[in-house]
Amino acid sequence: MEPALANDYESPIGQGTSENTMADYDLIRRSIEYLTMNWRAQPSLDDLADHIGLSQSHMQRLFTRWTGGLSPKGFIQAVTLDHAKHLLDQSASIMETAFEVGLSGPSRLHDLFVTHEAITPGVYKAKGEGLIIRYGLHSCPFGQALVMITDQGGLAGMAFCDAGKEQEALQDMTSRWPKARYERDQAATLPYATRAFDMNSWQQDQPLRITLIGTDFEVRVWETLLKIPMGHATSYSAIAEHLGKPTASRAVGAAVGRNPISFVVPCHRVMAKSGKLCGYHWGLTRKQAMLGWEKGHLPIDA
Repeated sequence: MEPALANDYESPIGQGTSENTMADYDLIRRSIEYLTMNWRAQPSLDDLADHIGLSQSHMQRLFTRWTGGLSPKGFIQAVTLDHAKHLLDQSASIMETAFEVGLSGPSRLHDLFVTHEAITPGVYKAKGEGLIIRYGLHSCPFGQALVMITDQGGLAGMAFCDAGKEQEALQDMTSRWPKARYERDQAATLPYATRAFDMNSWQQDQPLRITLIGTDFEVRVWETLLKIPMGHATSYSAIAEHLGKPTASRAVGAAVGRNPISFVVPCHRVMAKSGKLCGYHWGLTRKQAMLGWEKGHLPIDA
């Protein structure tokens, strides 16, 4: 997943609506409905195109354009992964989960997790047991950054600390996955630290792979944070509304506070409903610094 750190989006509101646009929307609505209802059968692009009445190439182009780059196959994989996570969280075995979500066996579930989460389903289920996490401390615009990566190449943690507080930050992060094995490796984590704070390396077509290890609800909150563009902010209540749980602002706040990949998963862009700055795990001063740093790096016309 790639945080929308430097991407601007144009709103379709006020741009006018053509008959072609409405017709395309109806095709997309039917497509998403079909995929949502039939995801367990793992329908192919050919299946979808036949159902909608388009050629495969036309179906692919139309769906990808309307979803901002997500293909029908990617949509099915995302839905399948979400259901698989839920089953694993409910203590289903890996084999049971694979068959329940319509995959041919554990190997396909393994490939799905490694491709999209950079961890195996077994590691996800164990919440860190059997996982090797490499870590390093690196200078950054906000003090020291503690960077943690998995052996599969996913950024699993980013924390911050001041001089003399390094061990405290490490203990805080390792307590989240107490069964994992930790190895210090400055060379392995340096490229992640460099990329995180170098705007010239933020490329939409080369996303930074991240590994979100948490409960289903926490991961849904963190995925929502990834959608907040640089220079924008949201509130805990708005996130709760987005997740279809309007009374869960307090739970959202707790999940935001447990975000393991600070800055890259931009929890610093969440404010109180009044717009006032409020709690940040690594300190309000650092939160203010991050917001100021981002504002200073926005394009002039943003």
